[in-house]
Amino acid sequence: MPASQARVATDRASRYIKQLCSHFDKKADSEWDDHKGRTVFEFGTCDYAAETDALILRVEAADEELLGRTEYVVGDHLTRFGTRDELSVDWKREV
Repeated sequence: MPASQARVATDRASRYIKQLCSHFDKKADSEWDDHKGRTVFEFGTCDYAAETDALILRVEAADEELLGRTEYVVGDHLTRFGTRDELSVDWKREV
């Protein structure tokens, strides 16, 4: 199953996990706490992990097209939510 990861520099990772999961929970199954989270979309999944200086994202999907869609949805929402912090997401495909 194709997967990719991104490390987003921020000192507010827990806040972004809560914001993303809470938002996505309206249309997809999401669960979270202060240190980690997971969203299961119809087209893929995203796992979130908070580190002291970064938010770690890992997405996976059934194929490359759906992986791209999952990357786009998660990355787009995070960059919009993190505009003030100038967040950017750079996905790295897992081999």
